[in-house]
Amino acid sequence: MDSDDIFAAMGISGFGKSSHKRGLDPRRFDKAKRDTGSEQKDDSAAPSAGPSTPGIAQSHAEPRASPDGSEADVGPQPSANQNQDEPEYNPSEDEEDIEGDFPVTHELLMKDHTKVVTALGMDSSGARVVSGSHDYDCKLWDFGGMTQECKPFKSWEPSGSYPINETKFSPDGSKFLVLPATFQPRIYDRDGEEVATFIKGDPYIRDMKNTAGHVAEVMDCSWHPKEPKTFITSSADSTIRIWDADNKRKQKTVIVVKSKDRGGRTKVTACSYSPDASLIGGACADGAIHLWQTKSNFVRPHRSIEGAHVKGTETGTLAFSLDGHTLMTRGGPGDDTLKLWDTRAFKKPIAVREGLPVGYPRTNAVFSPDDNPTADGGAPSLVFMKKENLEIVKRLQVDSTPVKVMWHPKLNQIVAGLANGRIVVLYSPENSTNGAKLVMSKGPPRKVTIEDMSDALSAPAIITPHALPMFRDMDPGRGTKRKAREGQDGSPQEQTPRAACHRPWKRRTSGGERDAARGAEPALLKYADVADKDPQWTAAWKVNQPKPVFAEEREEAAEEDVL
Repeated sequence: MDSDDIFAAMGISGFGKSSHKRGLDPRRFDKAKRDTGSEQKDDSAAPSAGPSTPGIAQSHAEPRASPDGSEADVGPQPSANQNQDEPEYNPSEDEEDIEGDFPVTHELLMKDHTKVVTALGMDSSGARVVSGSHDYDCKLWDFGGMTQECKPFKSWEPSGSYPINETKFSPDGSKFLVLPATFQPRIYDRDGEEVATFIKGDPYIRDMKNTAGHVAEVMDCSWHPKEPKTFITSSADSTIRIWDADNKRKQKTVIVVKSKDRGGRTKVTACSYSPDASLIGGACADGAIHLWQTKSNFVRPHRSIEGAHVKGTETGTLAFSLDGHTLMTRGGPGDDTLKLWDTRAFKKPIAVREGLPVGYPRTNAVFSPDDNPTADGGAPSLVFMKKENLEIVKRLQVDSTPVKVMWHPKLNQIVAGLANGRIVVLYSPENSTNGAKLVMSKGPPRKVTIEDMSDALSAPAIITPHALPMFRDMDPGRGTKRKAREGQDGSPQEQTPRAACHRPWKRRTSGGERDAARGAEPALLKYADVADKDPQWTAAWKVNQPKPVFAEEREEAAEEDVL
């Protein structure tokens, strides 16, 4: 018998006043539901055609009558499962199960960029998103503090008029990496404050191993999956550099990528760590893909394949799956393919999907959290494919061409940066957690009241503790009221002085109390006769003016007195 039952038997229902619990409206996500089209709505409304069930129909029929008019003893009716045929296997049911796992029923649009979004990053908890665009801005979004207006809480230009190539959060979520289209990577904390700007290399040194930093545009980056202070960057100077986040003066190691083209250099457009950090992969503009072992000296690659993609195109993605030996590459404009590779047999792809047009070089593809389907951004829709053979399972129409795609494992939500500058967050109320659901669970913003307007128009108090005494406001709490009483020019308004007190004062003595005003009258009256007989106190006034002459009153003064 638990405590609730004991309290109920004693007649005690609770202590204190019970608080009213407000339940969440189950229809709060209906406004963000995607419009799947009229065809799907018509199919869902129509009844599904299928074989009839005679067993069920006979169970509700009236009992049959015998020829002599009496009811026949027909016995128990056969079950419906015995009369119904066993359904055949339909492979389309598996596809429907896969489609049901996609969190794409609802969407949230975040609109603040003005040009194509080419960089997206999310922390490990899924609370914050950092985005970069060709409008030179980086923006930080926080799902927990965001209202339904969906605006970022910080926006800044990392490197002036340079577009953003990539942004990625560290594994611990305490900082993120920003790659402008310059030579120098930058690290910021999770609040958007700059932590470090890494050094730029000497462009006049031919040997790339002797340069302290990149000497060409930085293209891609990847964090070490186990060490939160180690990351790699790839550049157009034909190198992949391993950095320590605490040392911005020089990289730890330089991997020089040698190309078979004239000059021996090529752009390294994509790079990545394997999940166990045993391999570093790099995709080059000459069409080659290279793999290095992290425990080696990086003199030559562990595995290489030439002509993996069309020569002269920028491969946008090089991603490892969770199994550690499946590699996915996404070709850029001019290649328009998605390929899967096995690092154990690195001679030819295990699956190829062609006909995926690309409009931007940074278009990527990602694995799902369960490592089964693959999401790819391409004009003009978001494509979902099976991992085994890259068979297209679903095409999802979005507001514009998706360029950058992310599938967060904890939230089970898909974030896509579009070509029109918007960011769309796809989610499902049943299968997704937090993220966009936190924003849509909030009610509409509170209406502005007259009190809010008055507070906004009132002058804010300026507190200056180190100001000079003549400029210091000694009563900051009453500054607004005092200024309201003052005139428009800031001078104090004239006030009527207080009336004087005419009550006679009293003095206490040891002998008793007496009126002090009455005691002063005899001392003054003894000089009254002297003042009348001799009002002049000097000889000059006595001779020249024996009779007092007073100034005549002016007419203006007299009129004022009359009025």
